[in-house]
Amino acid sequence: MAPRPVALLAWSGGKDAAWALQALRQRGEVDVVGLLSTISAGEERASLQHVRADVLHAQAAATRLPLLEMRIPHGCDNACYEAAFAATLAEAQARWPGITRIAFGDLLLADIRGWREALCARLGWSALFPLFGADTTALARDMLAGGLRAQLCCVDTTQLDAAFSGRDFDADLLDTLPAAVDPCGENGEFHTCVSDGPMFTAPLQLVRGATSLRDGRFAVTDYTVGVGRRPSDTTDQRRTPRAAM
Repeated sequence: MAPRPVALLAWSGGKDAAWALQALRQRGEVDVVGLLSTISAGEERASLQHVRADVLHAQAAATRLPLLEMRIPHGCDNACYEAAFAATLAEAQARWPGITRIAFGDLLLADIRGWREALCARLGWSALFPLFGADTTALARDMLAGGLRAQLCCVDTTQLDAAFSGRDFDADLLDTLPAAVDPCGENGEFHTCVSDGPMFTAPLQLVRGATSLRDGRFAVTDYTVGVGRRPSDTTDQRRTPRAAM
């Protein structure tokens, strides 16, 4: 029996990336051998989700996979991003000769998918989208039923109230989201930080910190790797007034 092809998975630290890993492992069509995270140099955080790099590494350890860091400077444009992406894929090929596949957790946005596919094709890679086209309302519920646990770590305050940052991604949150907000935050309304799920060997003990406003728009709740406490054990910051950030 021929071995399965190997693949990377783009890893933001959020629920969609984590669930994409779960889906790929269940389907068994490829063998995910590593995760790739885009890190903002100097900040040491995921570039969009603002998840700390050490949290990303703790998540990767819980999945039993190595994490490759793709570092980009502040204000990185498309050319800069594509050069960093190409360099990191070359690093992956040096580590896993013959690897030419990378998966993404995108759900609905066809323009983002098309851009990723075109970029990967130029570099001789194939892009995989194991969750694409899923009903996001059903998918959000399936994630929770499947044991995924995550917290909102970044909220776009132009689309959702800042008070949602720091809340658990749970049934109560889904029931209270405004009707215009995608249940999975696929339009950029919010990002999450995963602390547990069937893709992990053990839950992470994440400690919720302060919520601050970044770039005059994004309410970001800080999470650190702690010992003995879960996010729900920390001070409840769900009702932090917008003006206080």
